[in-house]
Amino acid sequence: MLSARHCSGRWGGRSGIRKRKTPGGIFTSEWVGLKYFKEFFTDYRFGELLRNTIAISTLKMVFAFPVPIILAILISECHNKFFKKTVQTVSYLPNFISWVLVYGISSALFAQNNGVLNQLLVNAGIISKGIPLLTDPDYFWGMTVVLSIWKSSGWWAIIFLAAISGIDSTLYEAARIDGAGRLKRIWHITLPGIKGAIVTVLILSIGSFLGGGMVGSNFEQSFLMGNTVNNAASEIIQTYAFKMGMAQGRFSYATAVDLIQSLISIILVIISNQVAKKVSGEGLF
Repeated sequence: MLSARHCSGRWGGRSGIRKRKTPGGIFTSEWVGLKYFKEFFTDYRFGELLRNTIAISTLKMVFAFPVPIILAILISECHNKFFKKTVQTVSYLPNFISWVLVYGISSALFAQNNGVLNQLLVNAGIISKGIPLLTDPDYFWGMTVVLSIWKSSGWWAIIFLAAISGIDSTLYEAARIDGAGRLKRIWHITLPGIKGAIVTVLILSIGSFLGGGMVGSNFEQSFLMGNTVNNAASEIIQTYAFKMGMAQGRFSYATAVDLIQSLISIILVIISNQVAKKVSGEGLF
C-alpha cells in the first residue's frame, strides 16, 4: 500500500499537478499580424479565385440588373389585368425556391446524358451527343447568370413596380395628349420617375458585388453546381473560405479571407454612393 505522503507527492502534491493550458480566445490568442492575409494573397490559386469571383459578379451585374427594370415596365404597360397578375405571379414564384431545388431542376433539364434538353436536341438530330452544360467550365458562368435571372428577376421587379405605381398618372395623360408615344412616355416619365429606386438598388447591388449582387448568392450556386470538372471556373473566394474553415479547420485563415471580402464590399458601397450622388443627385447617405 502506498503511503499518504507518496500519494500526495504523486497525485495530490503541488509538484505532481499538471496545469492545463487555457484555450485561446479573442484576448488570449497569439497575435499573428498580417500572416493569413499574406498567405491568401500569395496562394497559387488567388488569381483564379479572384478572376472567377469578379467575372461571375460582373456578368450578373451587366446582364441581370436591367432585367427586373424591363420586366416591371412591361408588366406596368400591360392593360389586361388577368395576364398582368399571372405574369407577375409566375415571375416572382422562383424566388421562393431554394438553390438546392434549383440545382435539382437544372440537373434534370441540362444533364449531359439524361437531361430533358439534351435528349430533345439529340432526338431532333440537332446535336449528335449531349452538351455538358453543368460540367464544362466554359458553360458554368453562363449557367449561373441564366439561373440567377430566372430565380430573382420577378422578385426584384416588385420594387420597381411599386416605384412606377407612385408616379403621377396625370403626367402620362398630359404626355399622351401632347402626342408622345408609349416609348417616349417610358423614357421621359417612367424611367425618371423610378430613378431613385434604380439608384438605391444599384448601390446595394454594388455593395454585395462579390457576393452576387441582387440576383442571388454566388456561394450557393458555386458550392452546389461546382465539381472537380468545372472547378477552374466555379471555385470562388466564398467557397474557398468555406472549405478552408469547415473542411480543413483553419478558422483563422478563413476569417481573414472573409474579412478581405467584407472590407472590399464596404469600400464599394461608399464609392458607388458618392458616384451616384454626383451623377444623379441621389444616394443612400
